[in-house]
Amino acid sequence: MSQHPTMPASQPRPSSPSAAPGRVVVVGAGAAGLVVARDLARAGVAVTLVEASDHVGGQLATIRLAGLDIDAAAESFATRGGTVAALATELGLAADLVLPRDSPAWLIAARGAAHPLPAASVLGIPGDPRAHDVAAAIGLRGAWRARLDSIVPLRRPEAYGNLGDLVRRRMGARVLDGLVAPVVRGVYSTSPDELLLELASPGLPDALRSSWSLGAAVERLRAASPAGSQVAGLRGGVHRLAGELERDARAAGAQIRLGTRVASTDRDGVLLDTGERIDGHVVLGAAEAAGAARTRDITVAIAVVDAAGLDDAPRGTGALVAEGATGITARAFTHSTAKWQWLADQLPPGRHVVRLSYDEMPDDPERTVIADLGAVTGARIDRVIDLDVRTWTRTLQAHPAAVGQDAVGEASSTTGLASIVAAARETARTIAARISTEATGAHSGDPEGSR
Repeated sequence: MSQHPTMPASQPRPSSPSAAPGRVVVVGAGAAGLVVARDLARAGVAVTLVEASDHVGGQLATIRLAGLDIDAAAESFATRGGTVAALATELGLAADLVLPRDSPAWLIAARGAAHPLPAASVLGIPGDPRAHDVAAAIGLRGAWRARLDSIVPLRRPEAYGNLGDLVRRRMGARVLDGLVAPVVRGVYSTSPDELLLELASPGLPDALRSSWSLGAAVERLRAASPAGSQVAGLRGGVHRLAGELERDARAAGAQIRLGTRVASTDRDGVLLDTGERIDGHVVLGAAEAAGAARTRDITVAIAVVDAAGLDDAPRGTGALVAEGATGITARAFTHSTAKWQWLADQLPPGRHVVRLSYDEMPDDPERTVIADLGAVTGARIDRVIDLDVRTWTRTLQAHPAAVGQDAVGEASSTTGLASIVAAARETARTIAARISTEATGAHSGDPEGSR
């Protein structure tokens, strides 16, 4: 769930010559670690997965509120590449793949005005600044300034250091502050000035190199995107992936050891805090094992509320809030029962599940949630039935893995479930192929195979 890469997980480092032949030790049973352990076990590789806590899943976690099992962190995943859907299908969950309600996201401006996010946009960047919804969101002056992007040729896109620099110089401060910053803040938990172009949106650097302007690059990206929703979920919650991955990994022969803390790792294996050593090629799936260079805390408040005013979903499936918006502490709002029909079906009319994200823990969570919901949606909140508030630490940048080790997930500074799953599966394929090659070489008497 982090942003800036130090080493792509899809490019694993070579294993240590002295590591236990054919054995892999995965540290951390989050999504990435589970995927690697499961895929390696199914490929016939001896794998041990160690996890410090007493459960698997990491941020694929669940909470129980008002009798409902609800995702505590990620509740959807990007559909690009089909990687998560393919994994869910392999795990027997194909029938439970669901799409959210087709509804635009909203933007709450710093002055409190609410507008739908421009439809033809990527991360809030408009493909056509002349569109009516762009002017409605940032004003005519901002829209006119953004049109300069189509007049001044875009040269040397690599000269722009980050997304904020690119948008500010091409389309102006109003597009950046009024459209892009709230989206990036809500989606990536960072600012556009801290988001590298290659991580902002898949294909953006290539689209920029092939386009006359930033707007044209956005239109190129949209044209290349598959039709349909850009996100999907699972009936019952995305957290179900963790349990199915664990079950499948164990069935394939993976050893999963919970409540097992790693004291240190090296190129030959891991040392547990009990003094026990497990030899093998090390794959770091926990950011703590790799060491975080930069982190950010995100507080998520999930509530079940009685509010008849939310029945008509006045802000669709959610809203992104500009920094400094008057009277609003939250930076993003998700109307979960408007987004997911399977969740709404479990509640009576007038009762809703909502999620609000904060940069810091509110002093009075319940009062803050009620005030923010009212300010964002305009609805009266009659009662908070149940409330869960927890803070997640996201790794924005991890230290590079040591020579002879691989890193996946946040330990490799990879963000988003779609990217994490794709990179973890590629890492598992590469390791399995290498082990197979080494085993074949050893059996044939090839000196290379004995290394």
